[in-house]
Amino acid sequence: MKKEYDFSKGEQGKFYRPIEKLDIPVYLDKEVKEFFGKTASRKKMGIDKVVNTILRKEMEMLKALGV
Repeated sequence: MKKEYDFSKGEQGKFYRPIEKLDIPVYLDKEVKEFFGKTASRKKMGIDKVVNTILRKEMEMLKALGV
């Protein structure tokens, strides 16, 4: 590596690309995953839809309680 680099003609943010959407993985316990996996199979839905539906209902309940 050189001791000095010339950044006088550098352009800040030239290659920066904002992340549009960041999906954070959620890891379920084995027992929880198996239970909701079976529920999803019976309803012919993806496990993500089943878990999201349950979490939305939980959010509504907590909002109603003022939590």
